[in-house]
Amino acid sequence: MKTYLVTGGAGFIGSNFIHYMFNKYGDDIRIINLDVLTYAGNLENLKDIENRDNYTFVKGDICDKETVSRIFTENDIDYVVHFAAESHVDRSIKNPEVFVQTNVLGTAVMLNCAKAAWEQEDGSFKEGKKFLHVSTDEVYGSLPEGNGYFYEDTPYSPHSPYSASKASSDMLVKAYMDTYKFPANITNCSNNYGPYQFPEKLIPLMINNALSGKKLPVYGDGKNVRDWLYVADHAKAIDMVINKGRLFETYNVGGHNEKQNIEIVNIIIETLQETLDDSDSRKALVTKDLITYVEDRKGHDRRYAIAPDKIRKEIGWEPETMFKDGIKLTIKWYFAHEDWMKNVTSGDYQKYYNDMYKV
Repeated sequence: MKTYLVTGGAGFIGSNFIHYMFNKYGDDIRIINLDVLTYAGNLENLKDIENRDNYTFVKGDICDKETVSRIFTENDIDYVVHFAAESHVDRSIKNPEVFVQTNVLGTAVMLNCAKAAWEQEDGSFKEGKKFLHVSTDEVYGSLPEGNGYFYEDTPYSPHSPYSASKASSDMLVKAYMDTYKFPANITNCSNNYGPYQFPEKLIPLMINNALSGKKLPVYGDGKNVRDWLYVADHAKAIDMVINKGRLFETYNVGGHNEKQNIEIVNIIIETLQETLDDSDSRKALVTKDLITYVEDRKGHDRRYAIAPDKIRKEIGWEPETMFKDGIKLTIKWYFAHEDWMKNVTSGDYQKYYNDMYKV
């Protein structure tokens, strides 16, 4: 039985990955979930698996060396899947120090603890161990509209405190691979969407606001382009890189779903109108009149687009969910989990939302 240490497993992508792994492997694996439970970490995301004998939750900070070391000492960890990170660009602009602390120092702690547990006396590493560092396409900077893609050898050019902190953590992992031959891979993914995403991010924010008849804040002219990846497809890619990825390699994970932000908002409105029953009073609230253009984000990258050629050629992964299907699945999930949305959008989140968007 392989043991996975998943950091940030109560967050959006982490919880989806844990669900994916248990759905695929059942009782044949063991997962330890280390999460400090910031605003974006929610144990409700994992309610249906919390009582499994092969699942353990540890509340702890990846920056806490004592806690992380203890997990490695008490368990024979085969794979680290490192999701834990501060990830919202707007928050990084407001408070960059937190992003450096978690994303850079936290990654250093995780690397050092894994290295200490897996390294042998001759400097080599135990067979079958791997550290998978999950990163973002934002480290590559911005692309011209309609021209070019990010490849694994694209030079880094981060523009926000968030992307700079993730680029720094990537470089740490690369340094450990180069210096120590530390067994690791890096994945850089495009924008994820799907169940359990905290509604500060574009898609769940727009779904939640539209259903409440609230304004739909769109930065600038709304024509910034992102490549959208359904989260279950991302989880599959991570599993495949763990099992088939060549050590020391980076793999870009993209969805082949490039869309302007304003396109996304319009698709959400149209899909909600199609999905809502005529008897549902919310249907009348969901109109394009809710779209409200707000002052553009500082340093807002114009376009991201990933070429997942390498992961397709070497590992055989391809995205399976086109956006028109993925957005329907996502909206269907939020309809079925309205209590979840109410719980995460109370209290401090509302104050943050009002301060950020001023609407």
